[in-house]
Amino acid sequence: MTDYFALFNEPRRPWLDVEALKQKFLAASATVHPDRVHNLGETERAAAQERYTELNTAYNCLREPKERLQHLLQLELGALPKDIQRIPSNLMDLSLEVGKACREADAFLAEKARVTSPLLQVTFFERGQEFAEKLQRLRQRVNAFSEQLTAELQQIDTDWQAGASPRNTLLQRLEELYRLFSYFSRWNAQLQDRVVRLSF
Repeated sequence: MTDYFALFNEPRRPWLDVEALKQKFLAASATVHPDRVHNLGETERAAAQERYTELNTAYNCLREPKERLQHLLQLELGALPKDIQRIPSNLMDLSLEVGKACREADAFLAEKARVTSPLLQVTFFERGQEFAEKLQRLRQRVNAFSEQLTAELQQIDTDWQAGASPRNTLLQRLEELYRLFSYFSRWNAQLQDRVVRLSF
């Protein structure tokens, strides 16, 4: 398995400065970018494309907390984190609220799709805006939880670097954070999908 941290000369750690990572990606990929190697021979272009793809994959993985944690845990533990689908009790209400809001939006969108009258379409557009605003408020709550996780991730990174806590304890909490980021990422995507569909 390729160590994406090593590709950018970064130590394996839970937190990275995304802007600094972007600069490293741009510098590392500049010489192998497809626009720069189009005049080389077939073999050199293929090698450059492979290297560019590898760097791009690594960058996209490391810039997102959920993907970064999954990769770090896989490198540290030698296996992917366990995929446990039990939502923590303190997030159950939020999970149910997201599910209900998405179902209501889907029902509204199905009803709106059947309307052909221009006058009724205007009414549905206005109702759609109300639905979108409700979903956006819910997304803000989901994002607030995600920001709390990000702050905790930064604190764990400090402990990780300092060796202040046993590595196994930190890895266990990182695995929990990975799952939480997974929930919030999925909920955010579900809500965003409905917001976009409601805007048409």
